[in-house]
Amino acid sequence: MKISIIAGSNRKGASSTQVAKVLARTIQEQGHEVIFIDLYEKPMPLYSPDLSYANDVNVSDMRKAVLSSQAVVLATPEYHGSVSGVLKNALDFMNKDHFSLKPVLAVSSSGGDVGVSSLQQIQAIVRNLHGINCPEWLSVGGAQRSVFEQPQLDPEHEMSKRIMRVLGTFLALADQLSSKSCAHS
Repeated sequence: MKISIIAGSNRKGASSTQVAKVLARTIQEQGHEVIFIDLYEKPMPLYSPDLSYANDVNVSDMRKAVLSSQAVVLATPEYHGSVSGVLKNALDFMNKDHFSLKPVLAVSSSGGDVGVSSLQQIQAIVRNLHGINCPEWLSVGGAQRSVFEQPQLDPEHEMSKRIMRVLGTFLALADQLSSKSCAHS
């Protein structure tokens, strides 16, 4: 299965991007293909419905990646109780064709204890794009973020166990939806 992961920060070394990289590695270790889109490394122009972005490589690569994927992970830092402007801007370049009936996992990193507001907003955006929200989400807050500064997570660490549980739910949903999609083709 092909899964796109969008790391929605424009900060070098952002904790939300580090969490997304751990998820990407874990998903690949389970035999899936991952397309990693880092909005720090591949910034999007400011979206306007009046402009054409046909010649913008970052925009077209992101659109193609999400369109060709069976599932999507959206990772954001939580800024002032909201998703990052960078991630919201990137999502504005896509429509229901990119997300319709695809499972989406919402992930946040917050300086506070948890980043639930941004996760709820991601889920509202996903619903409006006709995607299917994973019933699990992943919020990494406060001191938990330091775990992702290590090159490798200890498999016995509570965060590793949480990641495996969340990804297990997400990948099972993606597999189930992908199977149904293939059966109807």
